[in-house]
Amino acid sequence: MSARVRRPAAARSRAARTAAKPGPVTPKRATRRAATRPEPRQRVTGIAPARDRLWAPWRARWIRAAHPPQGCLFCRVAAMESDRTDLVVARRPNALLMLNRYPYNPGHLMVAVTRHAARVEALTDAERRDWLDLVALAERALAAAYHPHGLNYGVNSGRVAGAGFPDHLHLHLVPRWDGDTNFMPVIGATRVLPESLGVTWRRLRDAIATLARRRGRGQGR
Repeated sequence: MSARVRRPAAARSRAARTAAKPGPVTPKRATRRAATRPEPRQRVTGIAPARDRLWAPWRARWIRAAHPPQGCLFCRVAAMESDRTDLVVARRPNALLMLNRYPYNPGHLMVAVTRHAARVEALTDAERRDWLDLVALAERALAAAYHPHGLNYGVNSGRVAGAGFPDHLHLHLVPRWDGDTNFMPVIGATRVLPESLGVTWRRLRDAIATLARRRGRGQGR
């Protein structure tokens, strides 16, 4: 049995450094390393992803001509008669039905009372009748023109509740379809609207006119 020869400490240290030193990285070796290296885990921050951008340079002309809103939108629209410009699709003596200029979906409508009133309890009987009559008309017009699978109704009362014009009562109607929430708003934080406001306004005006003719002939509500 031969005795083991113990190397000096300095020799052992050099041998350890040599064994730990990696050899040259060849293309084959680099590929093998990349294939076996685990994917880095995505850090969860709890912060929603930043919104993406869809470039629309043709809107620059409109933006340059835009002015900050003065006063109440619904009071201004109620006092005017420019239905096409203001996207009004129907009127009653005490209420009006108009498109939202920044829609969540095509056909996003708003029903507002004509008088500057903030809450339902402040309305007169005539104002409530005209307001709800236009809500029902909006339902029928959307059904005729767009055949939605459902509707969202919403009233925001007060600034803290998200109302853009908190002191003027208005109700939102948003048509919904199966599958209308796709990857764009969920992942891209961008909603794509497939129809211009002018086309939507014309379709709903035509639908309301058709409903009125049918009602005059006793064929509908």
